[in-house]
Amino acid sequence: MLPKARPDAVLVQAVIAGALSFAHLHDLAEAAGQAGWKAWAYPISVDLLLVAAWRRLRLLRDAGDPVRSAWTWFTVALAASLGANVATAGLLDLGHVPDWLRILVAGWPALAFLGGTLLVHPAPAIAPDPVTTDETEQAVIERDTAPEPVAELEPVPALPTPLPEPVPVPAPLVEHARKLAADHLARTGTPLDTDTLRARLGVPAAMADAITAQLA
Repeated sequence: MLPKARPDAVLVQAVIAGALSFAHLHDLAEAAGQAGWKAWAYPISVDLLLVAAWRRLRLLRDAGDPVRSAWTWFTVALAASLGANVATAGLLDLGHVPDWLRILVAGWPALAFLGGTLLVHPAPAIAPDPVTTDETEQAVIERDTAPEPVAELEPVPALPTPLPEPVPVPAPLVEHARKLAADHLARTGTPLDTDTLRARLGVPAAMADAITAQLA
């Protein structure tokens, strides 16, 4: 069983509003001297420009491009539609339309054609020459990264390395170290290294090296 179609309140409201706006535009164009099919073409032209500008606005916004041109033509079409609705509400004598309104209605086709053409075929953005841009950027990079000339310095004669002074080691400490080395060799089978000797005696590294040299 097919589901019953339910009317959409928003869609019905849009159809009613569009029909009323369409009729107001037709009445205004007819009062401004556009008779027959011409009066019916005016509301179609206004509504098409309004829809085209809105569609172009959404496309530009999604692409992240400037939307000023689309907003301009959307405002123009909206002003034409809203102006017709207000003018036919009794504020304007449709039997005696002023000359400036006749001029606006007569000039609308050319304005709508220009707006539709610019919306469908926007002016292409002028892109810089990639070759010229790359060469310029490369020249700037080479200029900024070029090393500055360094003045040659006269060689400084090397100073003689002073010989380290011998560290005095007390004889009792050497004898105690011999006993530790003998005990370590008996227990582990390996000679007592300098680090272990230093840790056992608690002496500085230089003195541990001097003691190790005397034990060899």
